[in-house]
Amino acid sequence: MTESELPRQGYIAERADRETFEAALAAAVEYRGDVTISVADGSVIEGYIFDLTGDIDDGSIGFMTSSDKSPRRLDAGSISRLEFTGKDTAEGKSFETWIEKYVQKKLAGERASIECDSLED
Repeated sequence: MTESELPRQGYIAERADRETFEAALAAAVEYRGDVTISVADGSVIEGYIFDLTGDIDDGSIGFMTSSDKSPRRLDAGSISRLEFTGKDTAEGKSFETWIEKYVQKKLAGERASIECDSLED
């Protein structure tokens, strides 16, 4: 998966496409938004994935839901589908992007400060 193909809000990965699914599961750990996880038993979990150990067959993911912040684990082999449902709060907010915006404001004679932008936009 190239950088331009990295999952964004609305991206869906099905287990049937193993290579893409494996890349999406790894990318879900870096994603700063919620992911809807469809499990082979028919259950659906919406939460934040923060960890992947092992691979998609023998590993597990660490996740938490918005209603229960306690970390839990799920066998990665039981996941049939991933949907990137929540907004990635870090998208477009890299340090490099911040520096570019800061310099642009300074050059334009605008007030440029070190405060962070709101996560709400």
